[in-house]
Amino acid sequence: MSYDSTAVSGERAGPAGESIDDDWCRNHFDHLSQELVDNLYPALTRMRSLCPVTRSNQYGGYWVVTKYDDVLRVAQEWETFSSAFGLTVPPSPIATRNLPVEIDPPLQREFKRLINAYFTPKAVRPWEPRTRALVNRLIDGFVERGECDLMAEFARPYPALSFFDVAIGAPADQIERVAYLASKSGAPKDPDAAACWRGLSEWINGFLEQRRCEPPRGDVVDAILSAEIQGRPITHEEIIGTVQLLILGGLETTAGALGQIMLRFCRQPEIPAALRENPDLLPQAVEELLRLDGPFVQITRTAMHDTEIDGHQIKQGEKVIIYWASANRDEGEFPASDEFDLDRKINRHMAFGVGPHRCVGSNLARMNLRIALDELLRRLHDLRLRDGAEIHFHPTVNRAPVTVPVTFTPGPRVGADG
Repeated sequence: MSYDSTAVSGERAGPAGESIDDDWCRNHFDHLSQELVDNLYPALTRMRSLCPVTRSNQYGGYWVVTKYDDVLRVAQEWETFSSAFGLTVPPSPIATRNLPVEIDPPLQREFKRLINAYFTPKAVRPWEPRTRALVNRLIDGFVERGECDLMAEFARPYPALSFFDVAIGAPADQIERVAYLASKSGAPKDPDAAACWRGLSEWINGFLEQRRCEPPRGDVVDAILSAEIQGRPITHEEIIGTVQLLILGGLETTAGALGQIMLRFCRQPEIPAALRENPDLLPQAVEELLRLDGPFVQITRTAMHDTEIDGHQIKQGEKVIIYWASANRDEGEFPASDEFDLDRKINRHMAFGVGPHRCVGSNLARMNLRIALDELLRRLHDLRLRDGAEIHFHPTVNRAPVTVPVTFTPGPRVGADG
């Protein structure tokens, strides 16, 4: 059961934009350009064919890697391609390192073990009833109108409300503000990024100070506050960096995935129709949707010594950007790679990364997506993009639509219990 997915995720059909020619691909590739954002998948397809490993002269120079096998190798070989020397090009306004993403093993393993136990399938399963109630409460806010902006009214508030309430127990009256700060602080070209980061940092410090004064809850925040790292107490900066990653890693990514998936449902109504007929296929569908429309587009590594990728000589200290979004549509790994295929037998996608830095929140993200899609499919019928809607994406490392204005058949409110 497969469906042609050409040009359904916001990218233009056909060749990439006029400014994305062969010379641009080989020498001037700009991962933060609006041209790339508007033509992401056609451009990455062109890169895989024309120059799967190439060096761009933008932002002081960096390598771009787009083929599945090469991306997999760079992600797994942490001793050669380090996460500890800057993850963004150009540098991020965020001063405190995100832990454990911006350190390497063996220290990285201690931080990952610290938080892994709180995001296993068994750990997140008890959160499902509250999560489903939250989803229905959000849908109740717009279902009677027969129209909404799914990004503003569902996709962005949902992961924030879920994470801050269920996972770390933040005060409910602070959630909207901190979610806004988190999403803006992670946008490299946003003029408010630095100010929003400062605001987010202040919030994290205040939240942690409050938690220190409260009785323990036995959650991940308590575990971080009382942790020992390599036989010593965790430092305040390490606490901030770990909580910071939990926040930044899960909000805009889940929102972006939901936004792109709902765009696909609008443009390929046969997919939601098939899932309504066969709801048991939803977990499998989530994996295929993450492969096609994963929100985490790319990440940067630093070469720790002279090495090579596919015959190209990489010098010590040079930056290497690997493209998850390209690897996930590599024709060599995924037959009919641009098609949504519910019968895909092997789906080793990289939507959550691979190697030692694979996303610690993947189980929570899968649960959030599965429950959200289950309820949205059940309650929103005849889903369409609003007439004349123009879909745009921000130029960041995460792919999320700015807005997804939709119409649908109005339905009744059901209350928080669904």
